[in-house]
Amino acid sequence: MLIGRKAQFAALTAALDRAAAGHAGVVLVGGDAGVGKSHLVGALTTTARERGFAVLTGQCAALGESMPYLPLADALWTALRDPHSTEDEREALEKALAERPVLRRLLPDGDGAPDEASDLGRQQLLGATLGLLGELGGQRPVLLVLEDLHWADRSTRNLLVFLSRVLQRERVCLVGTYRTDDLHRRHPLRPVVAELLRLPNVTAVELQPFRPGETAEFLASLAGTDEEPPADLVERVHRRSEGNPFYAGELFAAADDRGLPSALADLLLARIERLTEDAQHVVRVAAVAGRRADDELLRRVSGLSEDAAGEALREVVSHQILVPSGAAGYTFRHALLREAVYADLLPGERTRLHRAFAAEFGRAVEPGEEAVPATNRHPRAAAELAYHSMAAHDLPTAFAASVRAGLDAERMGAPDEAYEHYDQALSLWDSVPEPDGSAGMNRVELEWAAVRSSARAGDVRRAVQRLRRLLAVIDPDDKALGAEVRERLAYYLHEADQLDESRKWAQEALDLTPVDPPTPARARVLATYVRSLLATPERYDEVPAMAAEALRVAREADVPSAEAAALISLGQYTEATLGPGPEETRAYSDAVRLARTSGNLQVMLRALYVQAHLPYETGDLARARPLADEAVRFTLDNGLAWSTYGINLRFLQFLIAYTDGDWDRASEIADGFGIRVARDVEAVVSSYALFLDVGRGGPRAEHRLQWIEPLWDGDQWLTYIAGGLAAEHRMWEGDEPGALKYVTAALGTSSPTDTGLIRIAAVGLWAHADRAVRARRTKDAAAEAAARAAADELVKTARFAATHSLDGRHDAWMGAEGRAWLARAEAEWRRAHGTDEPEHWRTVRDIFDYGFVYEVARSRWRLAESLAEHGDRDAAADEWRAAVTAAERLGACPLLRVLRDLGSRARLSDDRSRQDGGGGHDRGPLSGLTSREREVLKLVATGMGNKEIAATLFISPKTASVHVSNILAKLNVTSRTQAAALAHRENL
Repeated sequence: MLIGRKAQFAALTAALDRAAAGHAGVVLVGGDAGVGKSHLVGALTTTARERGFAVLTGQCAALGESMPYLPLADALWTALRDPHSTEDEREALEKALAERPVLRRLLPDGDGAPDEASDLGRQQLLGATLGLLGELGGQRPVLLVLEDLHWADRSTRNLLVFLSRVLQRERVCLVGTYRTDDLHRRHPLRPVVAELLRLPNVTAVELQPFRPGETAEFLASLAGTDEEPPADLVERVHRRSEGNPFYAGELFAAADDRGLPSALADLLLARIERLTEDAQHVVRVAAVAGRRADDELLRRVSGLSEDAAGEALREVVSHQILVPSGAAGYTFRHALLREAVYADLLPGERTRLHRAFAAEFGRAVEPGEEAVPATNRHPRAAAELAYHSMAAHDLPTAFAASVRAGLDAERMGAPDEAYEHYDQALSLWDSVPEPDGSAGMNRVELEWAAVRSSARAGDVRRAVQRLRRLLAVIDPDDKALGAEVRERLAYYLHEADQLDESRKWAQEALDLTPVDPPTPARARVLATYVRSLLATPERYDEVPAMAAEALRVAREADVPSAEAAALISLGQYTEATLGPGPEETRAYSDAVRLARTSGNLQVMLRALYVQAHLPYETGDLARARPLADEAVRFTLDNGLAWSTYGINLRFLQFLIAYTDGDWDRASEIADGFGIRVARDVEAVVSSYALFLDVGRGGPRAEHRLQWIEPLWDGDQWLTYIAGGLAAEHRMWEGDEPGALKYVTAALGTSSPTDTGLIRIAAVGLWAHADRAVRARRTKDAAAEAAARAAADELVKTARFAATHSLDGRHDAWMGAEGRAWLARAEAEWRRAHGTDEPEHWRTVRDIFDYGFVYEVARSRWRLAESLAEHGDRDAAADEWRAAVTAAERLGACPLLRVLRDLGSRARLSDDRSRQDGGGGHDRGPLSGLTSREREVLKLVATGMGNKEIAATLFISPKTASVHVSNILAKLNVTSRTQAAALAHRENL
C-alpha cells in the first residue's frame, strides 16, 4: 500500500513503460533516511515482475571503499536464487554470466585467482555489465535496482555513471536510491548525482515527509484496522516524527511505552530491548556484520546453539527488526536501526564481534582451513577480513588482508578500491611485524602496486604523487630502482601532458640504466624515451636512431612489449616524415604479433589500431575494413570497447564505412555514439557521428551539437572534430558567419603543422568563395576584396600544414584524404578569385576517388557547376547525374538539395517537374511562363540584373535579356519592378 506517493510511483512506472518500449532510463530516488524509498522501490519491483520484467536488486553497505561492485554482485547472486523467477530465466542468467567471466568472478563461488594480466579490468567489467543488461533486455525488459547509493563504493559510482550515459536503446530501467540527508558537502555521491541529473534520460524522484493526513492514513494501515488511531496519538507521532514514515512507525509501535526518550537512537533501541536476550544478541551480531547478514554466518558468530540461534532469528524476524533478503540472508528493516544498535555496543563488545567475523572470513581467505560455505560466503572475503580486522584492532591481519583485498579488487577490475586497500596496507607497514612476509612483497613492490592501481583507475595525478614520494625515500645508490621509478614517472607525466618534465625524467632514467648488457629495464626506459621524443619537435631527428637502439635492446633482452612499442613509434615517425611503405605494414604486423605474445593489452590495442589505420590513411579501404573489424572484435571479446583504443577503433571502423559509402553500416556503428553527453570524453565520441549527421542533414546534427558545444572549449580534439563539422553544417544551412566562427575556433586549437587543419581550412574557403562569387555578381568590389583576402590567409594555413612536418621541415607526407582536401582547398581558393577551371575540380574528384564516395559526389557538384559555367553542358550533365545518383543512394539530403538547385539553374536534369518543384502551372497569371522563364523571374524578384541572372543560370547576358523581355510581355507589365511584385504575390 502506497500512501502519499502517487506521483512518485507514476514517474517510476512511466520509466518502466519507456524501458519496455526500448528507451532506457535512469531514476534516482532520493529522500531522508526512513522516508520510504525502499518501500516505494519494493512496490515498483512487484509491479515490474507483474509486467514481465526481469528484476535485479542489489544493496550497498556501509563498508567504505573496500567493497567494489557490491550491489552488482548482490543483484546477480540474488537473482540466480530468486524464487519469483522461473528455472529457465535463472538458467538464462547463469548462461549469460558464464559467457562473461569478469562478472561471474564477482559471485561468492567465482574464481578467486587474480588475473594480473588484466590491465584494463575495469573497462572489461563495465563492458560486460552493459552487454549482460543488453542481452537480458533482448529477452524481456530489465529493472535494475541499486539501493543505498550513499554507501556506494567508488567502482559502483563509476558503474552508475557509465550505465546512465551509455544505456539508451536497451530495454533497461535503472533505479537508484540514496539518502539526501547523508549527502554532505564532501560526500562522494553528491557531485555524481548533480552530474547525472543533467542528463535527459535521468529522472529525479524526491520523497518528502508525510503531511498530517498521510501520517494518519499510514498509522491506520500499521494498526491493521479500519479505524483511525486517536487524533492526539496521530498528532504526537506526526510531530515527533516530522512526517518521516519510519520514525512514525517506530513511535507508533512503541506508543504504549510513555517513558521512551526523545532521542532517535533510544526510540529505535526501544523495540530491541523488548526482545529476549538471545534475540538481542543476534541483532547486535547482525549490526556488526553490516546492512546484510548471511544466515549461517550469524549463527556461527553468535555462538548460540543451532536451535537457540534459529529461535532467536525467528523472534527477530517476527518483530520485523530483520527481514529475509535473498535465499540465505537478512537485512535490517531500516539502516538507521542497524546504526543505532551498532552505536549502542560497548567498545569491547564491538571489538570482540568484529574479531569473530574476522575469524570467519579468515577461514574463507586462508587455504587449508575450514572455510565459510560458498553459499554463505561474502563475494569479497579478503575485503571483509580487512574491514573487520581493522575494526578489531588486529593490525597484522588487517594489513595482510588489505594486500589480498587489493589483489582481488584488481582482478575484478576495481582499481579504485585496489588503491584504497594498498594505501591502507602501506599506512600499516610500520605498525606490523615482518610486513614483507605478511604481504608477500616488499614495501617498494607494494608501492608499485598502489601506483599501478591508481594509474589504471585513471588517476594519473595520484600515481605521479606516489612516484614522487617513492623517489624521495628510495636508496639513491640503487640505480636500477631509481631508473625504474623515473621511467614510470616520465610515462605518467606524459599521460598528464606534462611533456617537459616527462622528458626530464625519461632522460634521467636513461642515464641511470647501463648500456651493457641489454636489460629489460633499459628496454622499457628506451621505449618511454622514444615516446617522449615523438612529442618533442626540436629533437624529432633523434627518433630514428633512438628507436633503432630501443629495438636492439628489446630484442636482446627479450622484451616483446617494448619491441612492439618501439616498432610502432618508429613506424609513426616514418609515416609522418617520409610516408608509409611496405616496411611500416610489416612493422605493424610484427607489433601485433609481439604484443599478443607479451599479453600486454594496451600495447596490443595500440598495435591493432595502427595496423588498421595505415591502409585507411593510404586509401586502401578494402584492406583497412577487415583489419578494423578484427580489432573491434578483439576489444569486444575482451570487454574493452570503452577503453581509449576501443573507442578509437570503433571510430576508425565508422570512418571506413562512412568513407566507403556504406552509410547504413556507419549508422549502425554511430548508434553507439550517444547524443546526450555530459563530459568531454563522451562529447568526443558523440562528435564522430557528426560526419554522418551533417552529411545526411535533418535535426539530428543540430540536436547533437546542442549537447556537444557547451563542452568543447575544454578539449582540443573535440573543438577540432565538432567545430569543423559544425562549420560544415552551418554552410549547408546557409549560415556563412556561423560557419566561419566555428572554422576560426577549430583552427585555433591545433598546431599549424597538423594536416587535419586542411579540411577545416577548406570549409572556410568554401564560405569565402561563396561570398566572393556573390560580391562579383553584385559588383561589390570591397566585399569581393575582403573575401579574397580572407581566402588568401586560409589557403596559406592549408599549404603550410600540407608541406611541414612536426619538426618544421618541408615535404611532410600526407595520406590520400589529406591530399584530396588540399586540392579542394586550392580549388575553392581559385573560385574565390574567379580563376577556377573544370580541371581544378576534376583533380579534386580524381584524388578523392580512392574510395571516398561522398566526397567524390561533392566534388562532382562543383565540377558540374564549373563545366556549365564554361559552356560544356553535356559533360556537366554527366557529372551532375553521377553526383545525384550517389547522393540519393547515401541519403545525403543537403548535397542532393544543392544538386537539384544546380540542375534546375543549369538545366542539367531531364525531370522538369522536379526542377519546378514537382507541381504544374496550369492556372494563375504565371501559367504562361516556361520553366526557364519562371527561374529567370525568381531571380528578377531578388533584384538581380541580367548579368547576374546569366551567371546564376549559366547562360549569356543576351539570352537573359531575351527571357526578361518575354516575361514582361507574357505578364502584361512594363517594368521589372512590376514583374517582381507579381512574382511575390504569387509566392514564386
